[in-house]
Amino acid sequence: MLVLAIDTSTPAVTAGVVALDGDAVVTRGDRVTVDPRAHGELIMPHALAAAEAAGVTLKDLDAIVAGVGPGPFTGLRAGMATAAALGHALGLPVHPVCSLDALAADVTSGGSPFLVMTDARRREVYWAAYDAEGRRTDGPQVQRPADVETDVKAAAGDGALLYAAALDVQPIEPRFPSPAGLVKAARRALLASEPPAPLTPLYLRRPDAVEPAAPKRVTTP
Repeated sequence: MLVLAIDTSTPAVTAGVVALDGDAVVTRGDRVTVDPRAHGELIMPHALAAAEAAGVTLKDLDAIVAGVGPGPFTGLRAGMATAAALGHALGLPVHPVCSLDALAADVTSGGSPFLVMTDARRREVYWAAYDAEGRRTDGPQVQRPADVETDVKAAAGDGALLYAAALDVQPIEPRFPSPAGLVKAARRALLASEPPAPLTPLYLRRPDAVEPAAPKRVTTP
């Protein structure tokens, strides 16, 4: 099974073609650029370049996996909209994956629980907790680093690296979701040919933009 994996929930613009065969997950081609301002510009070219690197075309794909956050509003919707459009055009199922779960799927924890934390901006982190087998036990949530209450000392993700001192954690790899991690997180649904869950973004908080207030009434004396 050939799967296109897309994620724009972090500063990394990520696309890759991954071969899934039972427990075997092999990245055939990928393109990743770390640029928080280039999600909309780069995600489709990255998807095409990943397919070319894998020696296939988009018509050879069997499914699409999209990271649905949590992540900032503008960047996140670029990847999700691209995945939805490709799924519609190619007649392929598009499976949503929590981007923190995709990071967790690539963690080598040494048999211990761990956290995954990504930068939520505003001096906050998106985070979730996982047991030693990589199963999510808490989250996702968005909080200030100082407000995260946990005894776990190992954390993956760029948020852990940015706020290691405030969090009192040891940063571990990976820093961003990979195409293989995205597919690993969706592996059960893909292999079972399950209908995809709704492609719903995990924003966790409202966007910065708000509707303008009603204009003030002008009265005459």
